Amino acid sequence: MSVKIFETQEVQDFLRTAAGLTNDGGNPRTKAIVHRIISDLFKAVEDLDITADEYWAGIAYLNQLGARSEAGLLSPGLGFDRFLDMRMDAEDAELGVDNKTPRTIEGPLYVSGAPVEHGFARLDDGSDTDGHLLIMHGTVFGADGKPVPGAQVEVWHCNTKGFYSHFDPTGEQQAFNMRRTIIADAQGRYKFQSIIPKGYGCPPDGPTQALLNQLGRHGNRPAHIHFFISADGHRKLTTQINIDGDPLVYDDFAYATREGLVPPLVERNDSASMQAHGVDAPFAEIVFDFNLTSLVDGVDNQIVERARLSA
Repeated sequence: MSVKIFETQEVQDFLRTAAGLTNDGGNPRTKAIVHRIISDLFKAVEDLDITADEYWAGIAYLNQLGARSEAGLLSPGLGFDRFLDMRMDAEDAELGVDNKTPRTIEGPLYVSGAPVEHGFARLDDGSDTDGHLLIMHGTVFGADGKPVPGAQVEVWHCNTKGFYSHFDPTGEQQAFNMRRTIIADAQGRYKFQSIIPKGYGCPPDGPTQALLNQLGRHGNRPAHIHFFISADGHRKLTTQINIDGDPLVYDDFAYATREGLVPPLVERNDSASMQAHGVDAPFAEIVFDFNLTSLVDGVDNQIVERARLSA
């Protein structure tokens, strides 16, 4: 269609009305955001000559996305989560904040209320017999470079089928399997025993993968382990490490891989190592330290409030 009407006064006035800018009530911030979003969408309809058929196909897609609860999955797949991290990184650079441990996306599968352990935790319940034993440990350091006793290490990951407890369609996992909160010891150290998780993909019949197919993209993630790290006087760190050697480490559909977050995975099969870690079988070891950053003017300026499952 060659007709262009977006810039007309009629359309611009209509946009202000639709966004509530002509009303006294409502939330000014919401109005400003909605006005910008619908203006951009109106402009896209005109510039790309989006047809009514295409528009209503998009509406149907959004309904499918909501019905399958996949909005939180599509968000990182389209790069929004990574873009938010990029903006936070840029803000830190402007403030002169050095993130020795890079942040990366949270993902949609955190569950609050995981059991609390001190110093050491066993994450898995032993029911996943296909898993390879994993020992991961390290130290939480503060902004001054010193260990932080009592730092809180929240950790969660999936099983060898790529499923997380509380989101497992098979119903095989118990509550909080492979989820714990570890309180670092007096030397700021944490340690856990679990199994090596597997990578996984978007549900193949879901709307996220359907859109990725249209983009010619896969919907797979490399094996990874999520973390929240918190301590008094410091900003909360949201990050995850990827399992070294996974073929998709640098081809993550969610764009979560960052340099410095792929620590070596070392196989240990000698009796001395097994004895030192209190296990009776060969295991893989990951040693990884977390470095926190100070509050900015006494405030965690990049804390993220979002809807999260609580159990």
